Amino acid sequence: MSSLSFQKMSSKNSFKIISWNLLHTVGANAYDVAYLINTQKPDLLLMQEVTEEINILSDLVGGYYSRFPLPGRKHGVACWSPFPFHAPPSTCALPRGALIRRVAQLIDCGSFWVANVHLSHGQLLNRRQLQTIAKFLPEHAAVLGDYNLIGPLNIEGFEDIGPRTPTHRMVNLLPIRLDRCLARGMECIDKAVLSSYPSDHHPIMVNLRPIL
Repeated sequence: MSSLSFQKMSSKNSFKIISWNLLHTVGANAYDVAYLINTQKPDLLLMQEVTEEINILSDLVGGYYSRFPLPGRKHGVACWSPFPFHAPPSTCALPRGALIRRVAQLIDCGSFWVANVHLSHGQLLNRRQLQTIAKFLPEHAAVLGDYNLIGPLNIEGFEDIGPRTPTHRMVNLLPIRLDRCLARGMECIDKAVLSSYPSDHHPIMVNLRPIL
């Protein structure tokens, strides 16, 4: 599959994307991620709270990997694909909170773009961050990741098309849906919340295709 281009893969009937917050340091390791890849076979895997220990992922399963630490932090956002990226992934800076500076990872998939996010906990701030990301994205795009967001949201032109099942238990008690997928100009063919493995977040899976 590595001989295929990202452009060709993104033009097929649907594109399988998985997003997973690994829970840095004490959560999922590179071997857990490799197991997820081998069992689910995503076209694109997005990860949050990723430390440099995950950098061996391509040695374990092949493919192509890109990681951006959050400024001043040992963990950040990363993506993996079994085939070459259409263009090198990049980042955009997000409105910052009092403690942590955040970035979104932007992936050009050819016929659409994907933003990989780990947003702030402030419920006004994380909505502002989403509005900032939307300005960087083209007509066909999806935003996946750990939103740290509770309740409904309204980002003009985007629909909440990810699974609605809870993905995290706050203080191990209250089930909430922190991991989401917003998209515009995209159709969701299939969606699911997957087994959590060693992390405190469940991965989410969506099968998307651009509405052309």
